[in-house]
Amino acid sequence: MMLDTLGPTGPDAPGPALRSGPLRGSAAASILAGACRPEPGPVVRIADDPGAVAAYHRLRHEEFVLRQGLFSGSDLDDVDADPRTVVLVSVAPDGTVLGGVRIAPCTEPDLGWWAGSRLVVAQSAHAGGIGPALVRSACAHVEARGVLRFDAVVQDRYTRMFSALGWTDAGDGPVVAGRPHRRMRWPVDRIQRLADSTKSVLARVLSPFADQPGGLAAGGFRGDDGAPVPGTDLIAACDAILPSMVDRDPEWAGWCSVLVNIGDLSAMGADPVGLLDAVGAPTSSHVERIVRGIAAASAAWRTPVLGGHTQVGVPSALSVTALGRTTRPVPAGGGRAGHFLSLTADLGGSWRPGYHERQWDSSSSRTSDELRLLAGHVARLAPCAAKDVSMAGIVGTAGMLAEASGTGAELDVAAIPRPRDADVGAWLTCFPGYAMLTADHAPAPTPAGPATSAGCGRLTHEPGVRLRWPDGEVTVAVGGTVTGLGRA
Repeated sequence: MMLDTLGPTGPDAPGPALRSGPLRGSAAASILAGACRPEPGPVVRIADDPGAVAAYHRLRHEEFVLRQGLFSGSDLDDVDADPRTVVLVSVAPDGTVLGGVRIAPCTEPDLGWWAGSRLVVAQSAHAGGIGPALVRSACAHVEARGVLRFDAVVQDRYTRMFSALGWTDAGDGPVVAGRPHRRMRWPVDRIQRLADSTKSVLARVLSPFADQPGGLAAGGFRGDDGAPVPGTDLIAACDAILPSMVDRDPEWAGWCSVLVNIGDLSAMGADPVGLLDAVGAPTSSHVERIVRGIAAASAAWRTPVLGGHTQVGVPSALSVTALGRTTRPVPAGGGRAGHFLSLTADLGGSWRPGYHERQWDSSSSRTSDELRLLAGHVARLAPCAAKDVSMAGIVGTAGMLAEASGTGAELDVAAIPRPRDADVGAWLTCFPGYAMLTADHAPAPTPAGPATSAGCGRLTHEPGVRLRWPDGEVTVAVGGTVTGLGRA
């Protein structure tokens, strides 16, 4: 990011001179009428018209070509020609462009790695804070788009400003026309926030169970999606659905209550044999809608509802317990440093209406044969470790598998299978329908059924989850453990 701010732009910028003496006429009247409304100042917006973009290009030419001599003839490049590039401009109340910056993806296809560049402020624009305002707006814009890595290359003399805005120093940059530059990175914490909000409380709130003999599936299965029933070949799993979903989308809530439980059994290599449901709703018609969703899903997976509990006249609530069988349960904590991480996912379908970029729906369009093939993937593969991708997303779930295995994880962003219509940031943090992470001595082979498998990372000695990018850079997605439950 080639940067120059021309004129004072901070709290020390000069303001209007203070007048002394009595106030007369309109000035006195304005005080009697109340505080004066401040004059509107510059705003930052997307340059969605050719005139604003041309004005931004003129500012860049004046600054980087004519004044600084960083470029010969023109500073325009391939980024300007990329239709994905977004230009943000600071505009005065009269429409004058006072400064601008461009932001754009760094790869094709877009992997959620963007960079900002050509930040410029007009020489005549002495209003304080235009440069920092453009930088803050660029950060907000890329985060709103789900970007997971945001970089800039800035002249050394401006690293202090970027550091004050929260950017981190990523090392030496190029020397351009004798001017040294630094590589800076905006710390995107979307994945860390998701892990913290969904899983970080588990160790504390579940501690009374952990203190019991055999509590929380001790003996190598702590942190698993299901729990082996002692003395049997049964695996039990239980999931509750958010009451807000049960309220607004009861049939889908019923479907999901089966989907997530079958996924939990599948992750342990168990063959599902039956379900128990606990349903509550304000009215009988609402209960009927929930039950219709459960029944449709149980028929689709050929797993009957054996019984349960139903109550009318209460706030909406739904939980389902699933039972399955296996003599060789696959633990989440069976991975070791050096093992390959693979993702097996059904990339068919689309975002669920009403849950865009939060829930991917592939299951509702699949046949029973396809769903049962997917459910048997881990049992057929028999990997060292497996975990069903939960609401913590692909990265958060990788962190939980690694935590249970006593390792960390590193994921190769470009190698992670994803649907064509899903941005990387959304795909790595959503509930993806059917997606299974496995750890083994070799990458997972192509599975039976409609899913796709790819080796996309490794378990490591260093705790947490890191993302490896096409340029070889590694960024931290989750700084430490996810649940705090520790090694299985």
